[in-house]
Amino acid sequence: MRIGHFEALAPVCPRCRIEGRPDSPLTLTRIGAREGDVVIDGTLQCGAPDCLCEFPVIDAVPVIVADPARYLADSQTQILAREDLSAEALGLLGDAIGPGTPFEATRHHLGAYAHDHWGEFDPEEAASPSAFPPGSVARALRAGLAMLGEGVPEGPALDIGCSVGRASMELAAAGGGPVLGVDLNFSMLRLAQRAILRGRVAYQRRRIGLVYDPRDFAVPAPDAARIDFWASDAMALPFGAGAFARISALNVLDCVPSPVALLNAVAVLLRPAGGAVLSTPYDWAPSATEPAFWIGGHSQRGPHQGAAEPLLRALLTEGQHPQSIAGIAIAGEDPAFPWAVRLHARSTMVYALHLLALRKSA
Repeated sequence: MRIGHFEALAPVCPRCRIEGRPDSPLTLTRIGAREGDVVIDGTLQCGAPDCLCEFPVIDAVPVIVADPARYLADSQTQILAREDLSAEALGLLGDAIGPGTPFEATRHHLGAYAHDHWGEFDPEEAASPSAFPPGSVARALRAGLAMLGEGVPEGPALDIGCSVGRASMELAAAGGGPVLGVDLNFSMLRLAQRAILRGRVAYQRRRIGLVYDPRDFAVPAPDAARIDFWASDAMALPFGAGAFARISALNVLDCVPSPVALLNAVAVLLRPAGGAVLSTPYDWAPSATEPAFWIGGHSQRGPHQGAAEPLLRALLTEGQHPQSIAGIAIAGEDPAFPWAVRLHARSTMVYALHLLALRKSA
């Protein structure tokens, strides 16, 4: 956690917000280890006498969620994962632990996202070009930022659902303020933080079945000092209104309990004339979002006959829907932007994203 980001963004206690108490700023009460401006190990605390909740900083990632104890218990496989095992040892573990386990899910998901975010810098990729080259996340964000056009104010930027961090780097290249990436997946946040702090990424890339190949290579991080990563919930972001000039939320809308609440949060967090880039494949799953809260994908008897795109447009056009978001408008969109996710050496999933650029009124 960069102390400069913590001081500039001044997060408040998410537990106090969830429980309806006044906003209470967090303070850095302990530093166990640090490297310059970066706290590697430490503790944040809410100052409200009726709360005093503590939020740990682990591997330079602060955990700022409403229920830290529950988060740590749910994320223990990711947090306690060892970083010093050889490829041979990991292979033995993978064979022994087997498919359908938290170990295998973490290894697979981390490798798939790391490949897309950072794989274009892997010398092996350059030597053997793929029909589906990595970098979809960077291409989508650049396209969205281009749709925003001129006039977006300078200031902090927020990458909601940052995963392993590439979009945060692209946001830093687009503006001069501090950039913060937030996600709930600790293993991805740790990889993102190390990519920025060390200029390298290391992960296991799935070849087939339980067979993985280790990847370890340098990545560019020209704006590293302006980027940080925190574990925070998109549904309970600990920031004040108008805190950010730019916001990205790529493929997050269909991964939260309330997509409309997320859209409202983006509108509130943007400063006047600020811009946001959103994308979604409308890949709904009831485990993440109850069907009643889906944007499209149900209710064929309604005015949009279950279509997602016109409903999202109505939600983002003031006065067009009972839940329309006030003060924000669509600046541009691409209804079928391609996004490829490598599953293994012989399988790639290609999504057609609905990519939108949004502007807040001045």
